[in-house]
Amino acid sequence: MPGLDHLIAKSLNNIIKQNLGVKTIQKIENRLFEKYGISWNQSLEEFEKLDFVLKELFGNIGAKGLEQRFCNAIFDTKSKKNTENWIIICDPDINSNIIQTFGDLEKKKIIESVMESPKIIYEIIKDCSLPQTSGYRKVNALIDEGFLIPTEFEIKENKRIYKYSSIIKNLKIDISSNKIKASVLLNEPQQNQCSFLQIVTK
Repeated sequence: MPGLDHLIAKSLNNIIKQNLGVKTIQKIENRLFEKYGISWNQSLEEFEKLDFVLKELFGNIGAKGLEQRFCNAIFDTKSKKNTENWIIICDPDINSNIIQTFGDLEKKKIIESVMESPKIIYEIIKDCSLPQTSGYRKVNALIDEGFLIPTEFEIKENKRIYKYSSIIKNLKIDISSNKIKASVLLNEPQQNQCSFLQIVTK
């Protein structure tokens, strides 16, 4: 699943490895491949499959406890935003990635261009008045990092041309006591599509 799952996958990988150790991870990897034919990295973005294997190994209660620990390392689950569906990220690596991305004025322009309505890459570059080469490179980097996702497509000359949308609708950065927290409001289609959050918070 692209989007928030992809954005948090690297940090989630590190957190799980710190908590479980090499031998347990190897056992999980073998079971994931045996049961679903997927790699460890794929399971981080299709968390329902990793959840199943964790339940097999640790039981329902054990798996739930571990998943809650992973969640607390990435998200601030204690703070509540009163309005809408804000997600508060406390993981320093994810926050650094978000800040660097929004600190790049061209990437910020691209994200803002598709916050309200999806566009094909050509339209994004034109809308942002970017040079073709660097524009395509930055759009593709945002897709690879999980900030932009394909949400619909149109057919042109028998080819699917995807339209991309930002996963983020709004963003607030809080800095206090040298700790940075990014409060993220996801775009509508993404709000119920992060498999990790869906499983951990249900």
